Amino acid sequence: MAKSAPTNIEDTRSTRALEAEETRANILDVATEEFADKGLSGARIDEIAERTNSSKRMIYYYFGGKDGLYRAVLERAYAAVRAVDANSQRDDMEPDAALRDVVGATFDYHNQHPEFVRLVMNENILRGAHVGEIPGIRERNRAVIDYLRGLLVRGVACGLFREGIDPFELHMSISALCFYNVSNRYTFSFGFERDMDSPKALARRRESVIDLIESWCCA
Repeated sequence: MAKSAPTNIEDTRSTRALEAEETRANILDVATEEFADKGLSGARIDEIAERTNSSKRMIYYYFGGKDGLYRAVLERAYAAVRAVDANSQRDDMEPDAALRDVVGATFDYHNQHPEFVRLVMNENILRGAHVGEIPGIRERNRAVIDYLRGLLVRGVACGLFREGIDPFELHMSISALCFYNVSNRYTFSFGFERDMDSPKALARRRESVIDLIESWCCA
C-alpha cells in the first residue's frame, strides 16, 4: 500500500493540472469571441464568465483581470498564426512551391479564423497599446522574417526568384492580401454585389493572391 501512494498523488496532480489547462483554454476560447466581437472596452468579464465552465473569480486567478485576459488572447492568436507562417515542413519543398504553400496557408488561416482579423483590427484601434506586452512576440516575428529570408535566398540560388526582395515587405504583402479578404468581405459583398464568402469566390481569390505573390517574387 505504501508504494502506491506516490503514484496516486502524481495522478491527482496530473488530473488537476489537466483540469486547470482545460479551464484556462475554455476561458480563452470564450474571451477570444467576446474581444473579437466587442473589443477590449466593450467586452465584460461577467459576460465571459457566464459563458465559460468557470467563474469570474477563476478568470482573475488565471489572468489577473480583463487587460491580462485580453493580452493572453492576443498572445495565443499571434502564436497560432506565426506557427502557420513558419512551418518547418516546407523545408523539403522547392522554393516556389514552399512560397505558394505559405501564401495559401496564410489565406486559409485568416479565412478560417476571422476572429484573429477582428482582434488585430481592434488592437490597431488601440494603437497597439497591448501587443507590445505579449511575451516573445518580437522573437516570433523575427523567426517568420528569417524563414522568408532563407526561402528567398534558396529561390534566388535556384534562379526562381529575383534578387533584392525584402523579406519584411514580402511578409507584409502576404499578410495584407490575406487580411483584406476577411476584413473587407462584407463591404465588398454589398458594394459590388458579390458573394465574397462562397466557396467558389474564396477559391478564386485564394489562387489570385498566391499568383500575385509568386509573380512579384519570380525572376
